[in-house]
Amino acid sequence: MRRRSFSPPATEIELFPFLSVLACTIGTLILLIIVLTTQIFGEQQSVTIIAKSEAGQNASKKPRYIECRQDGIIIYPQEEFIPQEYLKLSDTLLELLLTLKQNKDQEYLIVAVRPDGIETFQEVRGLIEKQGIDIGYEPIDQNWKIKIETETDAKKTKKK
Repeated sequence: MRRRSFSPPATEIELFPFLSVLACTIGTLILLIIVLTTQIFGEQQSVTIIAKSEAGQNASKKPRYIECRQDGIIIYPQEEFIPQEYLKLSDTLLELLLTLKQNKDQEYLIVAVRPDGIETFQEVRGLIEKQGIDIGYEPIDQNWKIKIETETDAKKTKKK
């Protein structure tokens, strides 16, 4: 007589609970990504301009800063605005250029250029190069807020 072989019934694995937990986890991660990106990009970004060489050291000359926008320039640190139509006639800009020309061995000019301020930058650059003043420029995004770090600010942050 033959023996009957007994085989246990095939076990079925139910994946629905695992898939529902996985779907909830992915949904939570997506929500977290959306919340974080809206917080990051919702705030106004700022840029700090620091005059340093490629080696990370301050240059031997002291920088002076201006910002070129479509409607004119801003002279830092006093944040004095000069409209574009008064660029060649402005006493403040001429005074800055004369000061830089007299001290061109100790000072130079860094220009922050907004995307809409390229034409203004070209006009200012022409005025500066006629005076024989060294110039550097930094393109910045349209909505960035500019912070200028002076040598005294850098020394304060080093001490902390």
